Amino acid sequence: MNTMTESATTALRLIATADPALLAIVARSLAVSACACALACALGMLAGSWLAVARFRGRGIVLTLLNTSLALPSVVVGLAVYLLLSHSGPLGFLGWLFSFQAMVLAQAVLVCPVVTALVRQTIEDADRRHGEQLRSLRARALVRSLLLLWDERFTLLTIVITGFGRAISEVGAVMVVGGNIEGYTRVMTTAIALETSKGDLPLALALGLLLLLVVLLLNTLAGLVRRWRERRDAGLSGLYGGAGAVS
Repeated sequence: MNTMTESATTALRLIATADPALLAIVARSLAVSACACALACALGMLAGSWLAVARFRGRGIVLTLLNTSLALPSVVVGLAVYLLLSHSGPLGFLGWLFSFQAMVLAQAVLVCPVVTALVRQTIEDADRRHGEQLRSLRARALVRSLLLLWDERFTLLTIVITGFGRAISEVGAVMVVGGNIEGYTRVMTTAIALETSKGDLPLALALGLLLLLVVLLLNTLAGLVRRWRERRDAGLSGLYGGAGAVS
């Protein structure tokens, strides 16, 4: 039996027997990413919907900066958050460095531009379709953005899933600000990197398989939401079309 087969067999055994150390890392990863995604979505949806309907001087520059932030390397974000949370940094008094909160903040900073950009594009497209009607009712920009957010809620659910996938698959930023401390700040991606460098392939492989499973489930859920919405829209179009034909 070669090393690859042995590692795969041991990895599957760790998963099948619900190894406590394995489950602790997975649970911590899900908790960090869920908190980061919630924070990023709360800020990103508000900012994205406002940018979609607001018109102000310098808007083009803001959008350029937003699109640029999508390509920020995660280690650069981690370094920036590290400097903010370090003892000499402006947020050093919080004492968050190498903690759960630091990893949540780093992932939220990474995910927020993604959510903001996707929400802005979604709401801007919706505003082209329905904005004239809302403006005829003298709805202000904030009211229009909130109404369009609700109207596009199923698309926004897909964006949330995308943001969570971005967060849970990230490694650089959480490695920098979390320190990869065993039993405290070690998550799936950082554990995979560490265990691989140590030569503990079974644990790294088990974590990799579970991470792939999480990503697969997220993509499947996003696809189901998208198809359900398409069927719903098609049903509504058929209903209104049939009503128009009868009248």
